[in-house]
Amino acid sequence: MFAKKIGSNAWKVFIFLLFAVYAFAIIYPLSWMIISSLKTNTEFFTSPWGLPAQPQWHHYYEAVKYGVAAYFFNSVFITLASVLFSVLFSSMASYIITRFDFKLKNAAFLFILGGLMISPEVTLVSLFKLEQSLHVYNTHWALIIPYTVFRIPFTTFLIRSYMLSLPKAVEESAYIDGCSTFKVFSRIVMPICKPIIASAALLTAMTSWNEFMFALVFVESEKYKTIPIGLMNLKGQFGTNYPRLMAALVVSASVMIILFLCFQKQFVRGLTAGSVKG
Repeated sequence: MFAKKIGSNAWKVFIFLLFAVYAFAIIYPLSWMIISSLKTNTEFFTSPWGLPAQPQWHHYYEAVKYGVAAYFFNSVFITLASVLFSVLFSSMASYIITRFDFKLKNAAFLFILGGLMISPEVTLVSLFKLEQSLHVYNTHWALIIPYTVFRIPFTTFLIRSYMLSLPKAVEESAYIDGCSTFKVFSRIVMPICKPIIASAALLTAMTSWNEFMFALVFVESEKYKTIPIGLMNLKGQFGTNYPRLMAALVVSASVMIILFLCFQKQFVRGLTAGSVKG
């Protein structure tokens, strides 16, 4: 009994140390980035691990003015549109797959999941030509469409797993009362699926907000560029103010960090509830 208790405590200590190392691996780079953003360019190179002699808060003002603010609206608009379309289409697909029986039901689900095996880099050239032929190249839609399409497979997988765990009694009662399929989906199923929808929306938002490759290739005009591309403007041809660049990275990352902190309960609840059934 005593040996069993010691083994249990040792396992708990091991798990604690494992999570402590994982937390340190995440927190330390963020802390270093924040501290570096308050240094001078000289301190950044001569004392990369030290504290700044005098905090240089003006780096944040310059980062927002020259690298973030001009592209903030584009990032917000593209991210919100991508989240809206991916969650909407994935929810509709998940509802059809989980609530209706038809011959190609499993084949349709496998076809959607097949999108997870497609690498975005492989489709770069074909998407470039397709967007030019559709006349959406160098517009907001040039990023919204691929962001939505590449997130639908995983989002559908999440929402479908959650819907499988939902009882059908409430929906059947609604049908008996005369509700249409659309009303059952929009007024009953969607509100119940709020936790997993919040999880899917948060994951989609993080991907769309930080995406760089498509934003670099599919957009030329400064009018439609996003924050990841705007950060490149802070790199000079003959020299770069790295503390100012770090400040811009802090501002850009803080948006997603704040969003995650606000919805972390729904995020965890959605993922854990959706893992009950597969």
